Amino acid sequence: MILEMKVPSPGESITEVEIAEWLVADGDYVEKDQAIAEVDSDKATLELPAEASGTITLKAEEGDAVEVGAVVCLIDTAAEKPSTDSGKDVPTTYQGGGSEGGANKQETKELMEDLDSGKNKENHDKAPNPSQKTYASGTASPAAKKVLAEKGMDASSVSGTGKDGRITKDDAVNAKPSMGTPTGGNRGSSRSKMSMLRRKVAERLVEAKNTTAMLTTFNEVDMSPIFALRKEYKEDFKAKHGVSLGFMSFFSLAVVRALKMYPAVNSMIDGKEMLTYDFVDISIAVSGPKGLMVPVIRNAENLSFRGVEAEVKRLALRARDGDITVDEMTGGTFTITNGGVFGSMLSTPIINPPQSGILGMHNIVERPVAIDGHVEIRPIMYVALSYDHRIIDGKESVGFLVAVKEALENPIELLMDNDVKRALEM
Repeated sequence: MILEMKVPSPGESITEVEIAEWLVADGDYVEKDQAIAEVDSDKATLELPAEASGTITLKAEEGDAVEVGAVVCLIDTAAEKPSTDSGKDVPTTYQGGGSEGGANKQETKELMEDLDSGKNKENHDKAPNPSQKTYASGTASPAAKKVLAEKGMDASSVSGTGKDGRITKDDAVNAKPSMGTPTGGNRGSSRSKMSMLRRKVAERLVEAKNTTAMLTTFNEVDMSPIFALRKEYKEDFKAKHGVSLGFMSFFSLAVVRALKMYPAVNSMIDGKEMLTYDFVDISIAVSGPKGLMVPVIRNAENLSFRGVEAEVKRLALRARDGDITVDEMTGGTFTITNGGVFGSMLSTPIINPPQSGILGMHNIVERPVAIDGHVEIRPIMYVALSYDHRIIDGKESVGFLVAVKEALENPIELLMDNDVKRALEM
């Protein structure tokens, strides 16, 4: 029986996938549920398992875009599993005499002829070519080398007029590099196909720029209070909960608080209506092996510091290992991206449509700031909020970012209700 394997739907609104890699070869015997291919959708990379055991015939190439429901391979379920008996398919050596020996003798003769032919070809390839340049071609004399070095030119860019093509001093003196012409070094290039995930990210970024009235507002945050809390509690926090007390939990809970104060930022446009959510699903931008991925922390308003850190770690590991699912990357209402881990000082993050706001975190640098009339060195982070000005006014956007700043600079009162140990579940 020939079974047609079709591309299953990896999620709502996804109409095609790309064959990223076949894990088996055409004609291989596969077992039921064995992973036979990796396919890229516009949101994630998924494994395609065999629906039955049998011999496989591939019907698509790596890199092909295949519609959901299309046949990608055939499986002959009537095929028997090949034997693993090591005694089979072992060639018999020539023993002389008999028809079998005669066949081996003929094979040996043909093999020797092939070897002789290859040897003759090799010798032919090694035969001197009188038209080839000599070892002296393009070699600069000591005086020519000095002149070329002063000009910053490479000998390969100069034609020699001396004996056997040597570069003379006159050749070097008369050589004139063209303006903008490279005088050496590698100028190669390569071309590779963009993955479906990368192409979809590109489309969405362009869509966000072209279809939203995007504006960015900035502020700075004194991270000293958070530094002090982490220094005092991070070891006990990790020992008890198995996760680190990072910056993401502080920022996530600060965002939850600010979104409750400014619900327009937790909204999106749906046709001619504004859809506002009474829950907070925070998308977090993480870098995966196939590019940028944005898994979602569901109902962040119900999570504690430990809950946020555990969920961030879980999602980051799944993204890194390529195990993230489409469902885990859809439905966010607001996004946080941390360019600071790569050293970014300041940026204008692009909205993740159809959301209306995204908060950019950046690196933390010690800077001089005025505190009560005195200059002090404090760890400062610049933060940026990009928002859709169609539904979020300047007052709301600035107020939102100020609320985030206030919570981060006074976390004990505004995020921990003046009870640090209870907030950290110590």
